[in-house]
Amino acid sequence: MQPTTFCNLDCRYCYLPDRSKRLDMPATVNRAAAGAVARWRDSGHRVGVLWHAGEPLTVGVRKFDELLSDWPDGTAHQIQTNATLIDEAWCDLFDRYQVRVSVSVDGPGDMNAGRVTRGGGPAWRRITAGIAVLRRRGIPFHVLSVVRDPAPGAARSVYAHACAIGAEVLGILPEETKGSHGEGSSADRGAWVAFFAELFTQWRAHPVVRLREVESVANCYGAVRSGITAAEVLSMPVEPIPTVAYNGEVTVMSPDLAGFRHPEHGAFTVGNVVRRPLEELLGGAGSVPWVREALAGVDACRRTCRYAVACGGSWPANKFFELGRLDGTETNFCRNLHQAKTEGALLCHP
Repeated sequence: MQPTTFCNLDCRYCYLPDRSKRLDMPATVNRAAAGAVARWRDSGHRVGVLWHAGEPLTVGVRKFDELLSDWPDGTAHQIQTNATLIDEAWCDLFDRYQVRVSVSVDGPGDMNAGRVTRGGGPAWRRITAGIAVLRRRGIPFHVLSVVRDPAPGAARSVYAHACAIGAEVLGILPEETKGSHGEGSSADRGAWVAFFAELFTQWRAHPVVRLREVESVANCYGAVRSGITAAEVLSMPVEPIPTVAYNGEVTVMSPDLAGFRHPEHGAFTVGNVVRRPLEELLGGAGSVPWVREALAGVDACRRTCRYAVACGGSWPANKFFELGRLDGTETNFCRNLHQAKTEGALLCHP
C-alpha cells in the first residue's frame, strides 16, 4: 500500500518517480483494498500489508490512524520508514495496531552519504534520533540497508551497526539501476560474493541479528534437504505481490513498477481497485499484455538459469529498467544479490 508518493528525504539512489509530490491516498482507495482483505480473512487467510513507496509517516499520525482503522482485525501491518519523523505519538500508534517497523538506514554514519534531506544535508542524525525513540519505547524493528561498495569491510560495518542499534533483522539491497535512478553499483559479481561471504561469516561468529539473506538461502537449502526437487520449486506459481498505489492503480509481481509506464503497453497496472474488486483484478492479471511479457521472462529464467531455484526468476522491474524489456533474464541486480548471496553462503567461514 502506498499511502503517499511524497518523501521528506531526497536520497541519491531513490528510484521513486513522484517522491517530490504530495499525492496522498484517498479513503475510498484504502477502504476498497481493506474490503478485499476482509473477504480473504473470512476465508481463513491471514494478510500482511506493507506501507511503503514514499515516506508513509509524512501523511501524519491522524491520517495514518484513519487508514489503519479501516482494516480488519488481525491484519499484520508493516511500515518501511526512514525513521526521521518517529516520535512518541508514532510509537503509540505502532503499539496500538501492532505495526512492525522496518527502518531504512545503510549502516554507521559514513555509509549513509546517499541519504540526504531535501536541502541536500545529511539525514543521519535525524534517522538515529528516530531509532533512539523506538529503542526507548521497546519497539522492535528491522533494518534495510542499501550498499554501494561491497568491500568486506562494508559487510563488517553494516552488520556491526545493526547489532549496535538493536535491530532484530538486517536486510541488504545492492544499489540498483532502477526507475529514476540510472546508476547502480559498479562492483562486479565476485566482489558481491565476497561481501556476502563476509557478512554471513560475521553472523555465524556473532548471531545476534537475523540476516534476511541468510534465511532466504537457508530456506532453499532446507527445501533440498527435505526432498523437494528443483523441478517442484520451479513449478510453484509466481507470487503476485499486489501493490495498490495512492490512486488505486494495482501493480503485480513487482512493486517497483508502480507509477512507471511501458513504451508499448502503457502504465504498469492491471486496473483500479476502486472500479473493480481486488480479487477480480488479480484473477484477470494474467491476460494483461505487460504481465504476460513478465511471465514469459519468469519462464525463461526458470528454463535457463541454475539460480532460479533460489530467486524464482520473478524480478520484472529490474529486467525492465536494466534490459528495457520484461521478458529478459539475467540482470546486474540478479548477479549482485541472488547469485552472490547463494555463492557467498557456500564460502563463509565457520
